[in-house]
Amino acid sequence: MKLIQTDPAQIICHNPDSVFGYFGWPSIARLPDGTLAMVASGFRMAHVCPFGKGIICYSRDEGRTWTAPAAVIDTVLDDRDCGLVPFGKNRVMLTSFNNTLDFQRRVNARRGENEALMCGLVNAYLDYAAAIGLEQQHLGSTCKISEDGGYTFGALFKSPVTAPHGPCVLQDGSLLYIGRRFSQDDSFDDGEKPYIECWTLTGQDTWAYVSAIPNVQDEYGLLASCEPHAIQLPDGKILVHIRVQRGGEHPVFTVYQSVSTDGGRTFSAPVPLLPVKGGSPAHLLRHSSGILLSAYGHREQPYGIRVMFSRDDGATWDTAWTLSGDGESGDLGYPATVELKDGSLLTVYYQKVGGKSVIYGRNWRMPEV
Repeated sequence: MKLIQTDPAQIICHNPDSVFGYFGWPSIARLPDGTLAMVASGFRMAHVCPFGKGIICYSRDEGRTWTAPAAVIDTVLDDRDCGLVPFGKNRVMLTSFNNTLDFQRRVNARRGENEALMCGLVNAYLDYAAAIGLEQQHLGSTCKISEDGGYTFGALFKSPVTAPHGPCVLQDGSLLYIGRRFSQDDSFDDGEKPYIECWTLTGQDTWAYVSAIPNVQDEYGLLASCEPHAIQLPDGKILVHIRVQRGGEHPVFTVYQSVSTDGGRTFSAPVPLLPVKGGSPAHLLRHSSGILLSAYGHREQPYGIRVMFSRDDGATWDTAWTLSGDGESGDLGYPATVELKDGSLLTVYYQKVGGKSVIYGRNWRMPEV
């Protein structure tokens, strides 16, 4: 079933006349003063390249128009997925993560002859980045905090975990960061330790370990878990939607759900919500009507963005809803949604248009689920 869109889809962020025209992995939030802010990784050459920067755009008219992108996180490494989380009285956290120079070199070495320009630029930049010696200083799951409601940001610091949309805000105002343990080589270990951990912000830039979410196994063995998003409901329950995947002979790319009823100290064993190739990763939002929605990328044909709904606080989900199905390829997704003042919704995501990766926005209304 298709969702009702109130306005045509719009391109929020792109750079069509430049080789640095790849934007991806957005998040969106309403700042304390009511302004909408969208963050993403931008000014890249490709899905993997060392030129990525964490950018921010603002809208003061409920998403109808947006400012040009401005860089907020710009390390010598590949600054990727950006999350944006208002918390406290007037604070906003921006999150990202990056990859090692060696990882970038390995990816670049696999590029074909038709990507010679990109290969040359990437290799030259990686040589420069290695020479100035800032890799270990910048490598990690990175964060910045704004004390003025999301307009200027402080010094870069790091988190033990990473997730595309950053931490969730608990009812007491604290931040619980549920994410995948940061790995220097972007790989998964043998699964002896949990992939997904929960940490809380204890100071200006320090974290304390809280708990972990059990790993996922099926009849074929261990599956990798990453890119979770969490929300706390009015009754205190914390809901987490997790990207679960496996390649090879028995592929999996889907969303699992885990629940905590004790403030994040323990979590239930994750359970699947979608078919094994149903799509991922997901972003959770509770609408003012009380209905939960979880948007996710669908990387099988028809490529696009899908949404599931729950009227019972996540006990059951209605998953048969399509927001868009016009993607050029499976290189898309990472939707994030904000409720607008009139009760409609704005979902941002990335998708290729004419070979260029852009940040799209779609305005739509809740269905009668």
